[in-house]
Amino acid sequence: MSFLDRFARWLPGHREPRSDPLLAALEAFHDPAADPLQLIRRLVAAIRPKSRKDKGAPDRSTAVLDRLEADGDLRLAFRNHVVRFIATRRLVTFFTDSGILPGSGFLSEWSRILGSYLLPELLDERRLKDCLNIVYDHADDWRWREQIPPENSQRLWALLAPAEELQSADWAGIRQQMHDAVLLLAHRISGQGVEAELLRASPSLDDDLPCFVALSSEALEFVNARASLDEPASPADDGGHLLVIADQVASTLQRIRRRAQTVGTSLQLGYLLMRSEQSLERLRELVAILRAARGAHGRSEVIVPWSRFAREAFLAENRRNSLGYYMGQLSHLLAVRVTENAARSGEHYICETPGDYRHMWGSAAAAGVLIGGMALLKIFAAGLDAPLFVQAFLFSMIYGLGFVLIYLLGMTVATKQPAMTAQTLAGLLGDIRPTRRADLERVVDVVAAVCRSQLAAIAGNVMLALPVAIAIGSVLGEVAGQPVIPLDKAVHLLADLEPLSLAGVYAAIAGFYLFLSGLITGYFDNHAAFSDIGIRIGLLRWLRRLLGRARARRVGAYVQDHLGGIMGNFLFGCMLGSSGIIGTILGLPLDIRHIAFSSANLGYALVGFQFELRPSAVLWAALGIALIGATNLAVSFALALRTALGARGIVFEHWMPLLGAIGRRFRSAPRSFLLPPRAAATGSQRAMTPHGMYRVVKGFFSVSSVTL
Repeated sequence: MSFLDRFARWLPGHREPRSDPLLAALEAFHDPAADPLQLIRRLVAAIRPKSRKDKGAPDRSTAVLDRLEADGDLRLAFRNHVVRFIATRRLVTFFTDSGILPGSGFLSEWSRILGSYLLPELLDERRLKDCLNIVYDHADDWRWREQIPPENSQRLWALLAPAEELQSADWAGIRQQMHDAVLLLAHRISGQGVEAELLRASPSLDDDLPCFVALSSEALEFVNARASLDEPASPADDGGHLLVIADQVASTLQRIRRRAQTVGTSLQLGYLLMRSEQSLERLRELVAILRAARGAHGRSEVIVPWSRFAREAFLAENRRNSLGYYMGQLSHLLAVRVTENAARSGEHYICETPGDYRHMWGSAAAAGVLIGGMALLKIFAAGLDAPLFVQAFLFSMIYGLGFVLIYLLGMTVATKQPAMTAQTLAGLLGDIRPTRRADLERVVDVVAAVCRSQLAAIAGNVMLALPVAIAIGSVLGEVAGQPVIPLDKAVHLLADLEPLSLAGVYAAIAGFYLFLSGLITGYFDNHAAFSDIGIRIGLLRWLRRLLGRARARRVGAYVQDHLGGIMGNFLFGCMLGSSGIIGTILGLPLDIRHIAFSSANLGYALVGFQFELRPSAVLWAALGIALIGATNLAVSFALALRTALGARGIVFEHWMPLLGAIGRRFRSAPRSFLLPPRAAATGSQRAMTPHGMYRVVKGFFSVSSVTL
């Protein structure tokens, strides 16, 4: 093409119309010499959305099917390319591995996914499993693939597998590889059934082991009997007995899963359970396809299970490099266990009777006294002008050891409540029916109890931390003969409470740490139960020689019961103590604000100013403390509730009826959100025994005697 021709085409109004890439990709199938892999890849690229706003992939997929159904020659050419392409690939790994966790283990697969972001994997075009990664070469292809209706998958395979083609050599080879996959899956499940981690978690080893062993032999008989499915005279075996044994294996895995939710679990056990369940489900799918492929009506019956299996396998293979999806798969069992441990602790943060209410006030007030002292220690440590690492260490030890002491003495820090009580509330939300008023009222009872418990804890912390700080600062100033809090430090403390500053952001960071501390508590409670920490501590020889066997066992039991609370509180303190220093090192606006310590800091600021602050400045600082407290509670509660609902697989969509019920209760009985019901109250406000309300919770949790 000459320069003048190219220039003429470049001029406005002289552009030639572009060809439709979708139609061009389809027409390319007419070439019998073309590479089928590249043809399929080109067609998928034409269907793939061009941007995030492009929602036309389902329509383009439908257009392809319409064109194939309308054009017989194109349909035949398309079928020849695609079926021959599938039949000439190694399919066993596709059947046995696509969408199933690999046997390499959690950390190895995690490392592989991270490594794939740095260096692409080497793919083998002889394997269908790898070819799928070549065709769907965008990491998020599964997102638009999910939007394509399942009916389109059925239409596609109906075009590729007409009745006259099912007995062809290509499809016979596909069935043979499916037989091999059934055997491999059965052997894999049998091998996983005797894994030490799975056997250890099995509630009844002698009853559970035989079904795993029998699965392999029964799968071999099924495959041998159906090795010639295209011959009507072949031995009849509908796979019924194999599926019965598969159901027994599934029941065993479910019992192990339920037991793990009670006595503890681990990532390795969760990985084994997930992989075994996925392999078992794949075995059932393949057996269902092979059963449907036999007989006069095989074609019409096999399309539905095959298309469903192929669609899910294609999606799963594309998701295999999604780290978020991978972690979500594996974290479910552990998340349920962790959140339920936190929920048991959450029950002890909810006071129902007047006695519980008074106890909450007392425990929170006692914690306020210690918090006042911890705040002063932190101020003194900051005044040492030590290196940043030393400051972070000192702050972390002051907070961490202080919170552990508060926990071991049975005291209450108000902000620890939301992350725990949200777990308890999530357990109730999963079982209510919004059409039943009694279910809603039951949840409202718990919400009211949570509110008054939270207010009592906040009041106890703040009302003691503030005067204790004033008293300590004043006494130490009199003893030292000079103000214990310098004026410049008092100015800094007061500035930290400024409502229009970053105090709200820092309070949100503290709320996130509170949420994490709840998960840490649940995680270590789970670890202690699963690993039998108490029994193992009781077996320590040096401890037995020091304390005797009986006392060593009691020490072990105490550590097991309190390990979650100790670690959750200590690490929460470390997060609070080190955040500001990390922010300084990184040059980021990173810090924390906590309502109880903020109230103590206000007391020390008053001492530093020698009580000469204007009332408006004090009220402005009090408003900042209220903002900090509200943010602490809201962030930790929202995150904990979302996590607990997600861990249990609960999709609660009835917030408006629930909020309406809470509003009606607040209008009719506002006192119930502030104070416990009187002993003589009746109806929905009737007083209960200390654990009366939580009989409804016992259906979800085994109530622990440990109090956080």
